[in-house]
This record gives sequence, C-alpha cells and structure tokens, in this order.
Amino acid sequence: MITLRPADLAREHGLSTQAVRNYERDGFIPPAERTVSGYRIYTEVHAAALRAYLALVRAHGHAIGGRIMAAVHDSRLGDALAVVDQGHAQLSRDRATLDAVTQAVGHLTAESYVETPRDPAPRSIGELARRLDLTPATIRNWESVGILVPARDPATGYRVFTAADVRDAELAHLLRRGGYPLDHIATVVEQVRSAGGTDSLSSALDDWRRRLTARGLAMLDAAGRLGGYLRVTGIH
Repeated sequence: MITLRPADLAREHGLSTQAVRNYERDGFIPPAERTVSGYRIYTEVHAAALRAYLALVRAHGHAIGGRIMAAVHDSRLGDALAVVDQGHAQLSRDRATLDAVTQAVGHLTAESYVETPRDPAPRSIGELARRLDLTPATIRNWESVGILVPARDPATGYRVFTAADVRDAELAHLLRRGGYPLDHIATVVEQVRSAGGTDSLSSALDDWRRRLTARGLAMLDAAGRLGGYLRVTGIH
C-alpha cells in the first residue's frame, strides 16, 4: 500500500497541509492512521476522498460538498445521494426557467405572458413566494428596488400579482441565482416591462447559460469522482 504525507495530498491540489488536516478534522476525508511518533499516514484512499471532495466543491459549493462527504463518512450514503440529487434537480429547474425566459424575449410586453386556467398567476405575495420557494420578505425587497411593481387591491390595499409580475419574478430569481446584483436585475426587468432594448437581457441570459453548462460539467466530474471513491472504499 502506497503511503502519503499531508504535503503529498496538498501539493496535488495547490493546498496547504493545514487545509488537508482541516478537511480530515471536518470529516471530508477519512481519519488518517498515525505513526508511533504521531505523524499522519495517508493512502490512495485519502487521495481519492480529497479529489472527490474538491470536485464536489466545484460543482455544489463548499458547504454542500462538505455535507456530502461528511454524510458518506458517517455511513449515511442515502443522505449524501439525496443532497447530490437536490443539486441536479436545481440545475434542471434553472435550465427550464432559463428556457422559458429566453422564449419570452421575443414577446416582451406584459400581455405576452398570459396566464392559463391550468397555470394561474399567483395573486398574493404568499402565493408568489411559495411558487418561487422564496420568503415574502425577499419579494418585498425586490419591490422596494423596482424589480417588481405589483398593483394594489383598491378595497384591501393588498398586493395583487399578475402573470406579468410572475414573469418578472421568475426572471429576477434566475438572474439572482446567477450572481447578479439587484440594481442590474432591476434594469433588465424594466427593459422587459417596457419592451425596450434587450442587449442587457440577452447578454445576461447568454452568460447564465454558460454558467449552467459549466456547473453541469462540474457535476458530471464530481459524480465520477465520488463514484470512484465509493468503489475504492467499498462504501455502498
């Protein structure tokens, strides 16, 4: 069996040896055996674990990647795979939303986004928040910066969201997940509402499509690395 030092694992990925020790401490790679003098002894199993963890970080982020590896090492493989599934499901939803918004680019007026009996537009802030899996506070924040401009019921004063508001909210949600600041999103959404220029919108959608592609490829790589690690360890 090939033995490795912390420096060997660190060097492959441009990490510090302290980072490798921290990953062991946090359960992202399995515990190392120790020499009589207390030095850590790593193996190819640890190297495979580290490759899997770092690939998961690139695909899902540090927090999610750590959750997945910690669950694997805690004999909770089902939980780990559920987290992986959630990431893929979110990517699929993002692609579907992007496709829907892209199709709407050619029909920028509010009238083009027509609700149907099968898919009625939410009327209340709570309904819209549930549809997008957001909090009502987030919806109110978007309204405060001009991303959403819902009408008010003259009798009750409550916000009333139309199909056009749903379109604007879905576009905002997509761009927010893409890392765009609220002021940029407000500008893009206003262009959609006013049927003005679409340069900013097209550029944002093209950029986000590239990001989704990169994330999808990272997820493929991470799945392969994790599967390879599970085979090496016999975890199933």
